[in-house]
Amino acid sequence: MSVVKSSLSDADLKTVGNALQGALVDLVDLSLVAKQVHWNVVGPRFRSVHLQLDEVVATARQHSDVVAERASAVGVNPDGRAASVASGSAIGDTPAGWIKDVDAVKILVDALGAVIARMRERIEATDAPDPVTQDILIGLTADLEKHAWMFQAESA
Repeated sequence: MSVVKSSLSDADLKTVGNALQGALVDLVDLSLVAKQVHWNVVGPRFRSVHLQLDEVVATARQHSDVVAERASAVGVNPDGRAASVASGSAIGDTPAGWIKDVDAVKILVDALGAVIARMRERIEATDAPDPVTQDILIGLTADLEKHAWMFQAESA
C-alpha cells in the first residue's frame, strides 16, 4: 500500500528508494556506534574525543531524519528498525567495554570512511533519477567528511 504518490517513475523510485534506505540505515548505525564509543571512551584525550563523538551523533541523527522524511515524501517507507539497521549497515562491529581514546578515533575514522564511501555511490546513483535526493546526499556527505577530517587529524 502506498499512501503517497511519487512523481518519479517506478525505475527511478526504486533507485532513489534504495539510496535513501541505505543512507538511513548507515546514518542510524553511525549515531549508535558514535554514542556507544562516547559512553565507553577512556584515556588522556577523553574529554575532547567524548565531545567530538556527540557532534557526530547530532549530525547523523539530524540527517537521518531528513533522509527518512525525503523517503516518505517520494512514497518510500523508511525503515529504521534495529534488524534493518543491523543487517544493512556498512559499519563493522563496535567492541564492547572501555575503549582507549586512540582506538575510539580509529573506530570513527573507519566507520565514517565506510559510510562516506557508500554515500558517494548513492550520490552518483541519484544524479539522473532525482537531483533533489542527490542534493540531500551531497550535503550530508559534506558534513560526514568534515567529521572524518577531524577524526583523521586526531590520529595524525
